[in-house]
Amino acid sequence: MKVLTTKEKEINFIHEAFAHYYRENSSKIVPPKDFEKREFGFSLFREGLMIRHIGFSEKNELKRFLMKNVPKDAYYSSAYYKDPREEMDKKGWLGADLIFDIDADHIPTPCKKEHDFWSCRDCGLTQTGEAPTKCPNCEGERIVANSWPCEVCLESAKREVLKLIEILMDDFGFSTQELKIYYSGHRGYHVHIESEQITLLSSEERKEIVDYLQATGIDLRYHGLSGVRSLSMKGPDLSDSGWRGRIARSLYDFMLKKNLEEELLKLGLRKRAVSSIIEKREKILDRWKGKGPWGLIGGVGLRTWSRIVEGAIKSQAVNVDSVVTTDTHRLIRMGGTLHSKTGFIKKQIPIHNLEEFNPFNDAVVFDEEEIKVYIPKAPKFILKNQVFGPFKDCKAELPKAAAILLICKGMARLEQA
Repeated sequence: MKVLTTKEKEINFIHEAFAHYYRENSSKIVPPKDFEKREFGFSLFREGLMIRHIGFSEKNELKRFLMKNVPKDAYYSSAYYKDPREEMDKKGWLGADLIFDIDADHIPTPCKKEHDFWSCRDCGLTQTGEAPTKCPNCEGERIVANSWPCEVCLESAKREVLKLIEILMDDFGFSTQELKIYYSGHRGYHVHIESEQITLLSSEERKEIVDYLQATGIDLRYHGLSGVRSLSMKGPDLSDSGWRGRIARSLYDFMLKKNLEEELLKLGLRKRAVSSIIEKREKILDRWKGKGPWGLIGGVGLRTWSRIVEGAIKSQAVNVDSVVTTDTHRLIRMGGTLHSKTGFIKKQIPIHNLEEFNPFNDAVVFDEEEIKVYIPKAPKFILKNQVFGPFKDCKAELPKAAAILLICKGMARLEQA
C-alpha cells in the first residue's frame, strides 16, 4: 500500500471537501447565459491539468461534470461560439460579454508588506512584501509569490468596483439589469455586462472603454480647463457630467486631504504656489458652491492647476485589468464555483448589497468541523466573525473553512489523514 506524502494528503483533503460541496450544491449553480455557446475549461486536482474546449448542450451535463470531476477551478468563455468544442480557429466567434476584473494585487495598499510573502525555490529564502524578480540571496529567478486576501485589500477593491459601476451607469448608460457583480473568490471582483450592445465590440474598442475608465490620455483642455492668465481661468463644475464633473470632484476631494501641502509638493509645484493654495484652501473649498476656484489665486494658473488635477484625477480613475477586458476569448471563473486558492466561492452580489457584502462571511461555504493543522506562519484574519491568529510555528485546531483557507494559501499543513 502506497504511503501518501503530506502534500498528497492535503490534495485529497481539499479534493474531498470540494467534492462534498459540488455534490450538495451543483443544482444551485446557475450556468452563464447561452451556456451551450460557451467554451468551458477546468483545472483538475490529481491530474494537475487544465482541460479546455469543452461544451455542454444541457444544464444537467454541466452539473454532472462538476460532481464527477470535482475541478480545482471552473471557467467559461466570455465569448459565444458556433461550436465551442472545436479548436480556437474553428470555433466560429459570435461575440463576447464585456468583463472587468478588479484585483487587489493591482491596488497599492500598505498592508501588503505585512501579509504578502514570497519564497525562492532555489535557496529557500522566504521574506514578506512584494516579490522580487531575482532572489537577493542566490539571484535565482524561481520566485513564488503568495498574496493574502485581507479585509483592507478587498475593501480597496470594492471601492474601485463602486467607481466602475457609477461610470458604467452614468456615462455609458448601462442598467442595473445588465450589470452582474461577483466576488471572485480570492482578492477581487468581476463585473460582467451581458448586452447585445457590446457583444460585437473588438479588442481595440474595448481598450477604448478601459482608457476612458482609467482616464488615459485625458486632455484637460477638452474638459473645461482653460485660460491664459491665472485670474481669468475657467474650469469644470461639480455638477458637470462625465469626466468634467469627475475632474472637479477629484480636485475637491484632493483639497480636503490632511497632508495637502505634502501632496502638492510631491506633484512638483513651486513652494510659493503651494503656500498660496494652502493659505486660501478654505476659500477654494467655499468657491465650489458657485463655479469652482478657477481664477481665484493670482500666480496659480493653467499649468499649476493642470498638474494638480492630473494628480487628483487618479482617485477617480478605475483600476481595472485591461488584459481581461480586451480579451474577446477570455476564460473567466464560473459563478457559484470554488476558488482553489481560498476555498471561497465566486459569489454574485446584488448591486444594492455591494456595500454590505463581506467575503469573509458571505463567500464561506464549509462547515465548523475542527481540523488539525500545523502553521509555520499566518497573519491574523477574521472568518465567520471569528478571529484567528496571527500564527507562528504552532499547531492548531481550526474550523474547516479556516483550515482550508490556510492550506490553499500554502500557510498550513494538514496534521491528520
